[in-house]
Amino acid sequence: MQYRTLGRTGIQVSPYALGALMFATSMGNAPEDSARIIHKALDAGINLIDTADRYEDSEEVVGKALAGRRDDVVLATKFGRPAGDRNHQGASRRWIVTAVENSLRRLRTDYIDLYQLHWPDPSTGIEETLSALTDLIHSGKVRAIGASHTPASGIVEAQWVAERRGLARFHTEQPVYSILNRGIERELLPTTQRFGMGTVVWGPLGQGLLTGRVRKNQDNTLKRAGLVRHLDDERRLDVVEELIPLAAGAGLPMTHLAMAFTTAHPGVTSALLGARTMDHLDDLLAGVDVTLSGDVLDRIDEIVPPGTDIGTLDQTYRTPALENPDLRRRGVSA
Repeated sequence: MQYRTLGRTGIQVSPYALGALMFATSMGNAPEDSARIIHKALDAGINLIDTADRYEDSEEVVGKALAGRRDDVVLATKFGRPAGDRNHQGASRRWIVTAVENSLRRLRTDYIDLYQLHWPDPSTGIEETLSALTDLIHSGKVRAIGASHTPASGIVEAQWVAERRGLARFHTEQPVYSILNRGIERELLPTTQRFGMGTVVWGPLGQGLLTGRVRKNQDNTLKRAGLVRHLDDERRLDVVEELIPLAAGAGLPMTHLAMAFTTAHPGVTSALLGARTMDHLDDLLAGVDVTLSGDVLDRIDEIVPPGTDIGTLDQTYRTPALENPDLRRRGVSA
């Protein structure tokens, strides 16, 4: 497995990372089964594991599974999503210093390699957030810091504030990226590349649509079980129907095509795998060395033009101006 440098941190990470959302026991896995998946991934060379304080008991499952192997892992977690009342969320110093202690306890570790703001917090100034995170780095509890779902303008602002105030910079960004969601190619990836940031992307399999197991006009078991979202978006399904013969012509499973596309972009450091079972992990690991030809990449560009998102995702961050009509309407009364 060819490792890549995570931004300018000097930390070497695998091109595939293991996302831990699926290890929450509510997803159907017993902790011991999740531990076996984690150990298999580590044995195969994956060294980056990413979780979050809002993934229910995922941090606890990961922490227990890493007993005796902590030093082999670049361990990442996130904070900021609601975890209780209004002061148990966000990016204030008050919450950050509490959230990190909670994550350290659940992960059974003394330090976090990559501590990430899970969601932008418009109510907190970025200087406040970076100041608190800088102190965590100085204390040794955190090695590097990052963010997720940040628009390009927010990345620029954070870098500017860090430079002007002498604070630690965000080292990484975690956006959604797949053949179906290429919007970050327009501004976000060029911005992270400009600032030398690492980019760890989520959703490379298009929330299950790029596995090839979900087809248009078919009664899919995954759809009935509710395990895959966005199955009724005809635009996304139409793209999948064009990609299936492309993958077959290249002699690849759909999953390998999707993952190889995502990790081919020079701005992408690592792509998160959401493996819930050992079979899922084995399938994805089999494609870690796949490289797509220029012809295949050109055909993908024809199907989904660069910088284009096909459909929408309800998991992605929406700025307050999109959620609150009052921020879009001047002088309009109720």
